[in-house]
Amino acid sequence: MKILVCISKTPDTTAKISFTDNNTKFDESGVQFIINPYDEWYALVRAIELKEKDPSVSIHLIHVGAAENDAIIRKALAIGGDEAIRVNTDGGDEYYVASQIATIAKENQYDLIFTGKETINYNGASMGGMIAEFLEMPYISLATKFDLNGSVATITREVEGGVEVDEVSLPVVVSCQQGMAEQRIPNMRGIMSARTKPLKVVEPKETETLTEVKSFELPAPKVGVKMISADQPEELVRLLHEEAKVI
Repeated sequence: MKILVCISKTPDTTAKISFTDNNTKFDESGVQFIINPYDEWYALVRAIELKEKDPSVSIHLIHVGAAENDAIIRKALAIGGDEAIRVNTDGGDEYYVASQIATIAKENQYDLIFTGKETINYNGASMGGMIAEFLEMPYISLATKFDLNGSVATITREVEGGVEVDEVSLPVVVSCQQGMAEQRIPNMRGIMSARTKPLKVVEPKETETLTEVKSFELPAPKVGVKMISADQPEELVRLLHEEAKVI
């Protein structure tokens, strides 16, 4: 069985966020980038667990980005990917990226495609569905558990107010979230072997982008905390009603 795990980069959660070019581009200078946690902790690790049960499983990683992102890909290889593909482009919207991934997936005939449920910087949660549509495959989102019996997957996913259990025959695209697996840290053997694992670079196909960023803006600064004495409940109610406007 061949599994494709989609890997994206995101700024470290401690990074200071700023924008350039009249607030139309994210300023990457001095920012430490990491593998998107949903891709790493849940999608990739669940694929590794499947390989541990069945050594015939092959795990391929795919990333759409420029050469400076190779370190991110090598870390994913160190955790447990077998080989990686990088589509050599640093532009485009979600549609563009999904199209590039789907092209590679179609050429290699994967049985299972894992994505994280979303990236922590954009929170779009659109990638898995777009890839599935390009490939005309079934798509299960927000998966918290994935079991495989032969060519039939049983997937538990979150829905409003509860959970849903689905059965689907491979091939399938699945977006993964917390509960799917537990985070792993690459060991020394994995780090050393990642240096020699294949990382194939391919040029992007001609694809249009459907959206563009007009501007970014930071959230409004937080206001100071007002302390209200416990013997003044009327003042607390007034502030919640007139200033915070939550009641």
